Amino acid sequence: MMSTVFSTAGTLSPPRWLSSTHKFSDIYPLKFHRNRLLPILSKSRAQPLIANSLLSDKFPTVGARSTGPIPPSHLIEVVKTAAHTGAQVVMEAVNKPRNITYKGSSDLVTETDKMSEAAILEVVKKNFEGHLILGEEGGIIGDTTSDYLWCIDPLDGTTNFAHGYPSFAVSVGVLYQGNPAAAAVVEFVGGPMCWNTRLFSATAGGGAFCNGQRIQVSATNKVEQSLLVTGFGYDHDDAWATNIDLFKEFTDVSRGVRRLGAAAVDMCHVALGIVEAYWEYRLKPWDMAAGVLMVEEAGGTVSRMDGGKFCVFDRSVLVSNGVLHTELLDRIGPATEKLKNKGIDFSLWYKPENYRADV
Repeated sequence: MMSTVFSTAGTLSPPRWLSSTHKFSDIYPLKFHRNRLLPILSKSRAQPLIANSLLSDKFPTVGARSTGPIPPSHLIEVVKTAAHTGAQVVMEAVNKPRNITYKGSSDLVTETDKMSEAAILEVVKKNFEGHLILGEEGGIIGDTTSDYLWCIDPLDGTTNFAHGYPSFAVSVGVLYQGNPAAAAVVEFVGGPMCWNTRLFSATAGGGAFCNGQRIQVSATNKVEQSLLVTGFGYDHDDAWATNIDLFKEFTDVSRGVRRLGAAAVDMCHVALGIVEAYWEYRLKPWDMAAGVLMVEEAGGTVSRMDGGKFCVFDRSVLVSNGVLHTELLDRIGPATEKLKNKGIDFSLWYKPENYRADV
C-alpha cells in the first residue's frame, strides 16, 4: 500500500473573485454557488462592472453540470482507485533502473508509463465497460458514443521520473459530455530513497481535496506577491519562444516563475494555494482533464491563454486563483493573439469522432 503525507492546506477563507483594481468582494454581499462564494452585484452597479468581473461569461465554468446517471460518490471512488492503481506501479519502479525509449528527440517514454496505463485501464474497464478512454500511450479505446470519456496520463512528468526528480504524477480525469466530472491526481513527493505520495481529488460541484482535506486557492491579489508556474513543450517553435518571453516578463514582476515539468502537478499546486497561477501552450486532454477541475473546485478560474472559454480539447490553458486572472491575461492574452495572427493553429486538438461534447 502507498502511504500519504499530510495536506499543507490551511484554514479556508472565501476567495476574492474580482481583479485587484475592483475589490467588489469587500463591498457586495456573498452567496453560495455550487461550492464557491460569489458576489451579488446590485442592479444599478452591475452593468458597467461586468466587463471587469471574473463572474462574467468571459470565464465560464469548465466542470460538468452533473456526473450523469453515475452518482458522484461512485464515480470518484473508481477514479481514485484507478489513479492509485497506476501510482502503485510507478512506486514499485521509482527506485529501479529505467528502460527508456523516445517518442521524439527528447520526449521520453518508459516501460513504467505503459504498465501504469495498463493497470489503470483494467480498473476502468472492470467498472465501466462501455466508457470511452483516451490514454497518452494507448490512444482511443471503447465506445465513441458514450457520454463518458476517461483522460489518462499514466505518468505525467516522465522526464522527471526518469531522472528521479520529484515532480511527476498519475492523472485520471473523466469527462461527462465533454466536461470534467471527476478527477484524481497522485503526486509523488520527496525524492530518491524517501518517495511518498499525496492524493488530490475533485468532483464537479463537490469541491477539491488533498488527502481528504478540502483545499482552496490562495487569496493573493497582487502579481508582485505571487509565485507562478509555467511549462514548455518539446517543440522549440513560435509558441515555445513566446512563452520564453512570458517567462522573462513575469519573472521581472512576480516573486518568481517555476517550471516543474508536470502539468497535472502544477495545476494541483494552484488548487492547493501554494502558487497563484499556471499556464502553458501545446497541452493534450490527458494533461489537463484532471487539473482544471481541481483548480475550479478549489475556487480558481480556468480559461484559454487568449482569455476564451476553455475546453479539455483546447491547445492552451491558464489557471489561476481567480483574483489575478484578468491581470495575467493583460500580458498573456496579447502574446497569444500574436501567435494566432501568425497562423499558429489553436483549433481544438482532438475530439473523438461521434463523442458528444458541449464544446
